[in-house]
Amino acid sequence: MKKIVSILLMLICITNANAQEKLHFNESGKFKIVQFTDIHYKCGSEESAKSIRMMKEVLDNEKPDLVAFTGDIVTDTPAKNGWDEVLAPVISQKIPYAIVLGNHDDEHDWTRRQIMDYVISKPYCYAQIGPAYLTGVGNYVLEVKNAREKTGAILYFMDSNAYNKVGEQKGYNWFGFDQVDWYRKNSAFFTRENSGKPYPALAFFHIPLQEYTLLPDTTKNYVKNAPVFGNRTEKECPGIINTGMFAAMVEGGDVMGTFTGHDHDNDYIGYLNGICLAYGRFSGSKTTYTSLGYGARVIELTDNERIFDTWIHSSDNTILNNVKYPDSFVMK
Repeated sequence: MKKIVSILLMLICITNANAQEKLHFNESGKFKIVQFTDIHYKCGSEESAKSIRMMKEVLDNEKPDLVAFTGDIVTDTPAKNGWDEVLAPVISQKIPYAIVLGNHDDEHDWTRRQIMDYVISKPYCYAQIGPAYLTGVGNYVLEVKNAREKTGAILYFMDSNAYNKVGEQKGYNWFGFDQVDWYRKNSAFFTRENSGKPYPALAFFHIPLQEYTLLPDTTKNYVKNAPVFGNRTEKECPGIINTGMFAAMVEGGDVMGTFTGHDHDNDYIGYLNGICLAYGRFSGSKTTYTSLGYGARVIELTDNERIFDTWIHSSDNTILNNVKYPDSFVMK
């Protein structure tokens, strides 16, 4: 029995040692997350300076309980200076933050491990390296507690990796089977902990799942019980092999929504088999391609309820596509 408990504890990643406090719902039973993605930050760039100003405005207006960075954040040298500057607005406001990496973050002077080692040493960081035996760097779980110190929500952060290096087919990488198994075991563990009822959960990673491509075409029709809200002006670029992460989430029954980046001209949110498939709003400026402008996605959870609200907060402080899960997606 002790051996089983030890193995389970190894599988579960709760919070980073640097985090002084647990994540908590506020007095109103709400927990707000701001997602920044694909900042493509370059030190000394005036365009990147615009991104920092946008981040400050969004944080001032939204006052989140957590910031989720979902990859391709610093894409130039020196990486250390870039991460210092990108994280400064969050750290200065003492806001907890979590990070997953994208396919471009480790293309310069730091490896994925070096990046994560550095960011988790900084104040208010809840990110973790994750189990060493897993594919990728930065697979971990965060719990959000309520006023009774009971778990009200689960947040999965996973490394969707970078590029395929196997065989002749070129393209983006995929979740390893070990990562899918890790998710399944964590999901099952938390469900057992909650007397067989899945906790409300969200998942954050960089590269979208192949199932994003199965959503209906918003430019042509509106499909009953499967609407898509937002911009879908770029063909999705998922990993080239489907290893079953979405199927595992459907079977697990806890994940309400997945939130990614990667494709800069998409900021939509759709619905498939009970799960919202969503992009953040591109958060960079003109250091790389985009046609949407820039901003952030905001997600607000409710304590121990399978609902969330989400919207886009654009750089001009306009609020776009405010929707509710599941009501906005399931027609009664």
